[in-house]
Amino acid sequence: MVNKFKFTEADYEQTIIDLFTNELGYEYTAGSNWQQQRQKNNFRDVICEEILIEALRRLNPEVPDNILNEAVRKLKNIDGVDLIERNRQFTDALQNGLSVSYKDEALGDMTGKLVYLIDYQHPENNDFRIVNQLTIVDKENKRPDLLIYINGLPLVIMELKSPTDENATLTNAYNQIKNYQDAIASLFVYNQICVVSNMHFSKAGTINSNQERYMAWKSIDGSYENTQDDAYEVFFKGIFAKERLLDMLQNFICFDDRGAKILAAYHQYFAVKKAISSTLQAKKRQDGKGGVVWHTQGSGKSLTMVFYTHYITQVMAGATVIVVTDRKDLDDQLYKQFLRCHKFLRQAPKQAESCEHLQQLLESYRNSGGIIFTNLQKVTEREEALTLRSDIIVMADEAHRSQYGLVKKITSRRNKQGQEEAAVTLGMAGKLRATLPKATYIGFTGTPVAKKDHDTRAVFGENIDCYDMTQAIEDGATKPIFYESRVVKL
Repeated sequence: MVNKFKFTEADYEQTIIDLFTNELGYEYTAGSNWQQQRQKNNFRDVICEEILIEALRRLNPEVPDNILNEAVRKLKNIDGVDLIERNRQFTDALQNGLSVSYKDEALGDMTGKLVYLIDYQHPENNDFRIVNQLTIVDKENKRPDLLIYINGLPLVIMELKSPTDENATLTNAYNQIKNYQDAIASLFVYNQICVVSNMHFSKAGTINSNQERYMAWKSIDGSYENTQDDAYEVFFKGIFAKERLLDMLQNFICFDDRGAKILAAYHQYFAVKKAISSTLQAKKRQDGKGGVVWHTQGSGKSLTMVFYTHYITQVMAGATVIVVTDRKDLDDQLYKQFLRCHKFLRQAPKQAESCEHLQQLLESYRNSGGIIFTNLQKVTEREEALTLRSDIIVMADEAHRSQYGLVKKITSRRNKQGQEEAAVTLGMAGKLRATLPKATYIGFTGTPVAKKDHDTRAVFGENIDCYDMTQAIEDGATKPIFYESRVVKL
């Protein structure tokens, strides 16, 4: 029974358990009971092998037991120079399948088989459980508040604090998770999301996020109407609805080459989902207008573009993505961001050195994907089409700056003899569409323009998603700027 005078941490823990079981459809197992299901009651074993092997059989019906048993052995013995590297290896296996080597008796050679750990297409085919107060023995003995297990694998840790205790802050919860990473490191080999919450505020991060990078989740359906407060129900329902959690695990968590593990913020997640839908609709209409993602400066547009590229190449097999910028420094900056995430993207991006090089790349990537970076001035050097492929997605960064002039205009000008003559002009947007006439275009900008001759939406289509400065400041994604006037005595 909840104490009427003091809502304790245990009360809050029970509230979250009730939400997961009654509204999100998870099974609940007390840590003391879950312990009995772990192999030989081993307190050091953070994987529930019995549930895992059942899930692997269900998800990989064509794979014999000896290979599945080898998959379990590999999962329990992931090797690496440090915890982050071990976590990276597991994350790759979770998203793409675990490669298991075995001897093919018929051929007499060693061969490999992919064993899938999660059924991302059918959430009901997986085992979702919330477990509380599970004792784990490693360097020390610890009992995390809540763990989310999927198919016997501990993928989420939650550290809760009492809503009525002024000293029970999110900083304390964050520090406790960091302490766990040292004391029970074996648990964090498999961790994908870390949560800290005291009911008033709830935030999520990854194994190596600093506290400032833990972010709130303030929408369930992609609406940003009520994003000022950190409602705990919105946070947990927003991330941990089964279908969305699986989507997050597969498509919105990535490592870059510097070892940073990145979890998409809620505005990035919903922007990508809306952009994918808008892109597919534009392709069906064949009008090329994929829409505009209007996200304020400092909100992580470059990572949003990475997540979008990863996703669109999954749903449009063989599609080539061209990232167009209007400045060389911006082209280099974005290219390096994509290059750092090339393992997540499953391909390394290329920079087109000229219009001819771009045409060669487009031909070589026919039916095989590809991510190409180019400067707007390079791609519009020629007036004729570079390709008639329709499976090309053009992403324009800072789309408000140079992407105008879709139709030809007749203007007058004076020639060298001083006589007036008619001249036909076409803006950069028109030249780009002349070189890639059947592509679908999507614009990313922090400041869309709506003027008579400069209208971002007229070029790219309607706004897909809007995340403005006010919301970014409320979320802590962007720091507020204060202006103070001062009179200088002369």
